[in-house]
Amino acid sequence: MLSKNQFNKGIILTAFGSFWWGFIGVIYFKYIAFAGHIEVVLHRSAWTTVMLILTTIILSKWKKFSSVFKDKKKIMMLFLSGLLIFTNWAVWIYAIGNDQVIDASFGYFIMPIISVFLGYFFLKEELSFKTKISLLIVTISILYLVISSFQSIPWVGLIVALSWSFYNLVRKKIDVDTDIGLLVESLFIFPAVIFAFYLIVQNDLNDFDISNVKLMLIFMLAGPMTVIPLYLYVRGVELCGLGPTGMVFYITPTLQFLLGYFLYNEELDIHKLISFILIWIAVSIYLKDLYEKN
Repeated sequence: MLSKNQFNKGIILTAFGSFWWGFIGVIYFKYIAFAGHIEVVLHRSAWTTVMLILTTIILSKWKKFSSVFKDKKKIMMLFLSGLLIFTNWAVWIYAIGNDQVIDASFGYFIMPIISVFLGYFFLKEELSFKTKISLLIVTISILYLVISSFQSIPWVGLIVALSWSFYNLVRKKIDVDTDIGLLVESLFIFPAVIFAFYLIVQNDLNDFDISNVKLMLIFMLAGPMTVIPLYLYVRGVELCGLGPTGMVFYITPTLQFLLGYFLYNEELDIHKLISFILIWIAVSIYLKDLYEKN
């Protein structure tokens, strides 16, 4: 049983990580989208790995890192979670770079629903009556959004939702420090990332170049832009569970919707607005119920 302090800390960490993804992250990756989604996702993966190696050295965590490789089950699970997080990064960056922010945010609206059900079926997290009501309202709002606005579920949003939900589930089942787990995941991907970047350079398709120091440093920010919010969110999941963090994560798609409308001039029709209102009603019910129980 979690203490109230642990639960509250988990909610705060998740909320800040979600804000980072929904606001700071969107603006940053939209800014560097001119490089093309393939090069951007390679930079994100490469500089994330570099940053995690540096933090492991600074925090003297090499013993914890090496101990992970003594457990074959952990290695297999982290390999799986590494593939899931890379898939999520790749599709999300594709969406940002191709003016599909709304599709990506739609996926993140779906994700908490999947997370709550995964928590219920795999981790035996309880669903109260109010939680079921909130889930029903969210489901109705998503169906309404699909029928009225999209006519069909966009594949971008679906992949974003499924990859991130299952990533959270896998990480919840692994007993490893958040940053160490992220480093192992990143190292699994790293060789393929380096090879892909080599091919881009060989074909003169890269925007990253040591002759342009300012631009080089901007690309390198992809590391902290990824590690900081991901650490905050994963740590939040560890502290208070998939269900609560899944619902708090609605901060991310909500901010994406607002940025899409106010900053990137995307259309926000009455159907999307109605769906948006229904989802926040559901989130309010759920969070109030969680607060009362904890």
